[in-house]
Amino acid sequence: MTLALVARYDSFGRKSVKLTDKQKGVVRGVIPAAVSTLIGMCGVSLLIPMRALPTDEAGARLAWAMQWTLLPTLTLMVSIMRVANYRFASPDDIDGSGLTAGTDRVLVLRAILQNTLEQAVLAVAVYLIWIAVMPLSWLRAIPVAALLFMTGRVFFARGYDRGAAGRAMGFGLTAYPTFGMLATVTVVLLIRLAHWANG
Repeated sequence: MTLALVARYDSFGRKSVKLTDKQKGVVRGVIPAAVSTLIGMCGVSLLIPMRALPTDEAGARLAWAMQWTLLPTLTLMVSIMRVANYRFASPDDIDGSGLTAGTDRVLVLRAILQNTLEQAVLAVAVYLIWIAVMPLSWLRAIPVAALLFMTGRVFFARGYDRGAAGRAMGFGLTAYPTFGMLATVTVVLLIRLAHWANG
């Protein structure tokens, strides 16, 4: 979520930044999402026993991780069904977006679907990169990330009608685990590249 900050100047001419009320609402939503992500990814994931993980070979890693992609995929299916069911029940929307302008409600449902699609594609891609790059014990992050994803989508959908502040926590719970994992594998690969270049 992008924050457009309002610039202010104090009596000494120094530039300061003041958040709008909506931006403050977003911050109040994303902070608990960030804390929950940190606790989940760095703490809760360690509670998963090593015996729950697959053997350390490519096929077993892939099969194990693909099971957890079920959760982002289910949230995507639910979002698709919500749009389809609403269209079926709405005379103004039943012909689809190619033939109608769309009622306010179907536009909201489509926006949730679009965001869920984007987040699900990114999450699944990151899970697959993660299993190829990270040590076996780090695979414990995937089920936690998938559970946070699904929880985040529920909060996002329920809060969407309340605007940016209402959907902030759901967005954070969905996106932060994925972003964190992507940043981690990027750093790991850059370190390996530097090692290869120097070795």
